[in-house]
Amino acid sequence: MEEDEFLGEKTFQHYCAEFIKHSQQIGDGWEWKTSKDCSDGYMCKMHFQMKNGTIVSPPGTSADVQTCLPMEEASELPLDDFEVAETAAAAQVIKYEYHVLYSWSYQVPVLYFRASFLDGRPLALADIWEGVHDCYKTRLQQGPWDTITQQEHPLLGQPFFVLHPCKTSEFMTPVLKNSRKINRHVNYITSWLSIVGPVVGLNLPLSYARAASQDE
Repeated sequence: MEEDEFLGEKTFQHYCAEFIKHSQQIGDGWEWKTSKDCSDGYMCKMHFQMKNGTIVSPPGTSADVQTCLPMEEASELPLDDFEVAETAAAAQVIKYEYHVLYSWSYQVPVLYFRASFLDGRPLALADIWEGVHDCYKTRLQQGPWDTITQQEHPLLGQPFFVLHPCKTSEFMTPVLKNSRKINRHVNYITSWLSIVGPVVGLNLPLSYARAASQDE
C-alpha cells in the first residue's frame, strides 16, 4: 500500500486537531474525547434536527419547538393544545451523533454514527436514508455505501452504525494524489468527511476546505 493511502495514528490526530480548531472558530460543535479505560480518543459531534431536515437547537431550549409552530398560531392555542403541539414537535426532533475513530487495521479514519428521537427511539438505517438529499442518492447507491453495517463501538461498547473502512483508501487515493499534483495542502479528515458525511446527513461548511488550504 502506498504511503499516501493510509494514515498513522499521530497524523490522524494532527488532522483532527486542525479540523476541531476550525470547528471551534465557526461554532460547528466538533470536539475531541478520550476513553476512560485507555489512551485512545475520537472526534465527535452531536446535533439536532427536525425529521423534515430543519436544524434546531439542542433540547432544553425553546427553539426546537418554536421552529415547528409559528408564534401567531401558538398564541391562539389553548394551553393544553399548545402542550400537545409542543410534545408532538419534540417527538419529531432527531438527535444525530457522529464519531470519527482511527482504525488500526486499515490505518484510516472510520465514521460511526447513530440517530434517535428525543424519547429514545432509535432510527433504522432505512430511516436515515430517507433523510439523504435526492441529489446524493443515485451516486451514493453506486458507491461504497453498501458497506454500512451496525456494530459495537470499539470504545463505548454501544451499538452504532459504521461505514466500513475497507474502501476508504480506494476513494481517498485519487484525492490525495491530485492534491499533491497541484501542490495543494488538504486535510485528510476534511476531504474524507466531505465524501462520506452526506450519506448520513453530515454536511461540512465550505469554510473547512478553505481553512485546510491555508494550513500549509
